[in-house]
Amino acid sequence: MASFNRRKGKRLAFPKLVRGNKLTAAGATAPAEVKRRRGIYLLPNAFTTAALFCGFYAIVMAMNHKFDHAAIAIFAAMILDGIDGRVARLTNTQSEFGAQYDSLSDMVSFGAAPALVIYQWSLLSLNKMGWLAAFVYCAGAALRLARFNTNIAVVDKRFFQGLPSPAAAALVAGFIWTMDDLHYLGTDLTWFAWAITIFAGLTMVTNVPFYSFKDINFRKVVPFITIFVIVLAFVLVSVDPPKVMFILFVCYGLSGYVLYFWRLAKGRPVSIVQTEVELHDDKDVH
Repeated sequence: MASFNRRKGKRLAFPKLVRGNKLTAAGATAPAEVKRRRGIYLLPNAFTTAALFCGFYAIVMAMNHKFDHAAIAIFAAMILDGIDGRVARLTNTQSEFGAQYDSLSDMVSFGAAPALVIYQWSLLSLNKMGWLAAFVYCAGAALRLARFNTNIAVVDKRFFQGLPSPAAAALVAGFIWTMDDLHYLGTDLTWFAWAITIFAGLTMVTNVPFYSFKDINFRKVVPFITIFVIVLAFVLVSVDPPKVMFILFVCYGLSGYVLYFWRLAKGRPVSIVQTEVELHDDKDVH
């Protein structure tokens, strides 16, 4: 009986799969796309809740005719909204719940609250024209937030598509705070208030690019003069907060149109929508 020479087969060496990574065709590992966790985290959502409370508090203060308190509350909500996402990233506590909760909080603090505050302060005397202007602002904020959530992967991260809702709220609240500080009544500035409300509401839903400051690397070494400029900025704001803050946000609200027409005049593309989808999401979520 013929015997066959049995040769031991060589074991094929397969590259080990690294947990949390994807295997490439060459056997190397590539970082997997980070997925949002399903759950509720206390720390970042506490900041979001505080921002939501500030928006609700602004509405209550407007009903009590304390418009300076209402304006300050909206600015406080803006600061807290900027903190919650960064806290979530620093503590690695991003979640889908936090992303949705943040959007709902923004709608109250930067959509409903500014519209109701300026309506109660000045637009009430314009009857139908007044509440229609407030609704245009409120609807613009809702559309702005919905578009931001759906277009986050296809928009150039260096720019916002339309005026951000916190900046629009700061523009409206800054006007109220400044005029109240100068002892002007809302009924004396009805058409100015109407124009600012319409401008903020419509600018939120335009395609005008506004610089997002997201490409600034805070971990990078900076010259000493940079720290001095930051200190100087805090000093200027502390000298007269209502006027300085209002002027800053007026400049920011006009900067998008300056950039838009400058690009148009130079023959450069004015759209900030990208053709390729990025893997990494820079949205402030938690």
